[in-house]
Amino acid sequence: MFDNLTSRLSGVIKTLRGEARLTETNIQEALREVRMALLEADVALPVVKEFIARVKEKAVGKEVVGSLTPGQALVGVVHQELIALLGGEKTDLNLATTPPAVILMAGLQGAGKTTSSGKLAKWLMEQKKKKVLLVSCDIYRPAAIKQLEMLAKQTGAGFFPVMPGQQPKDIALDALNFARRHFHDVMIVDTAGRLAIDEPMMAEIGELEALLKPIETLFVVDAMQGQDAVNTARAFAEALPLTGVILTKLDGDARGGAALSVLHVTGKPIKFAGMGEKLNGLDAFHPDRMASRILGMGDVLGLIEEAQRGVDQREAEKLAKKMKSGKNFDLNDFRMQFQQMKNMGGMSAMLDKLPAQLSQAAQNVKIDDKTIGRTEAIINSMTPQERSRPDLLKASRKRRVAAGAGVTVQEVNRLLAQFEQAQKMMKMMSKGGGMAKMLRSMKGMLPGMR
Repeated sequence: MFDNLTSRLSGVIKTLRGEARLTETNIQEALREVRMALLEADVALPVVKEFIARVKEKAVGKEVVGSLTPGQALVGVVHQELIALLGGEKTDLNLATTPPAVILMAGLQGAGKTTSSGKLAKWLMEQKKKKVLLVSCDIYRPAAIKQLEMLAKQTGAGFFPVMPGQQPKDIALDALNFARRHFHDVMIVDTAGRLAIDEPMMAEIGELEALLKPIETLFVVDAMQGQDAVNTARAFAEALPLTGVILTKLDGDARGGAALSVLHVTGKPIKFAGMGEKLNGLDAFHPDRMASRILGMGDVLGLIEEAQRGVDQREAEKLAKKMKSGKNFDLNDFRMQFQQMKNMGGMSAMLDKLPAQLSQAAQNVKIDDKTIGRTEAIINSMTPQERSRPDLLKASRKRRVAAGAGVTVQEVNRLLAQFEQAQKMMKMMSKGGGMAKMLRSMKGMLPGMR
């Protein structure tokens, strides 16, 4: 999402040369580049004006010390102000109340409220060990209640059934009593949205808020809406006592300005960022990490946390033992590596958290998530014996595997060649001083790498 903004801001470093101090004169052109980058990214004009003024105030007179260039010194100021613009410090959910802690989800139709409700339930259960009840007060959108029920089943959260003809107010009160009786820690209430803001919707959600007295009222906004997101945020902030924001679709191809404008307009912190449709695609929002990603510095801490969540530790230990012994690395292990990668959100999600230069280098190698999916399908089409002993795969077996996976025999051959390279790499890693050889042989090891 932030690719264009990142490349424009990275260019700022190169515009300032050899000055011992940042002055209004020598940063003028660089600030113009920052201003244009933010406007092109669809950041609201008032936000841009205030941001530039603050950067200018902090930067003018700043000494360029040590090994820094003037451009790097300015980027340091921009980085700090981006963090401030995104909320300063990470803000946690407030659950300090007599159970159940009610979380009210507000936003327009299509912003991702229902999906975010399911994701938030999963996050609360896994990260906070809470017993969660999901409740739908959206009686207008076809299948909204059914969708939330399915999400509850997938996450293992509780779900409050809605009777035909029940009104949102009645559903909310009955659900609250149900949550108390069944000792739920948190109750997440999905509310109705519209395609645009209107009085009946605002009146209904205002009534629910007054009735339930939620500890958290979260505004769910689609990061791909651009300037519309800002107008929507302002209307909801005026109508409801919002406590935080969930930004959805941050993996989209929009310009990303909404993420930088919404907090300024609502005055409320961004608490979560959502990506994709998978239920593990919700992360606590860290302003400092997001600012680093925007400036091309990556989010290595986020990548490490994603790995800790997505990687099966027992399987990883088993693989480590095989690597150490240099024996028995088979296609089951090869497939497991791709499954772990998928659990971390796929290769594209991992690249998004790398520093810009590393990410660009990896993208130039053409790593394709779809190719990885096909690779998994090919391995799944093999028998357990073939996965353990790939040498059994002769011409007739290869044809059967290709037909089962819906690919060509050439793709099966390509996979087997990549597996052989991976096997050699494992043997190199098991020997002393084999790391340099391993790095030289990595090209072409993964599917989609050329």
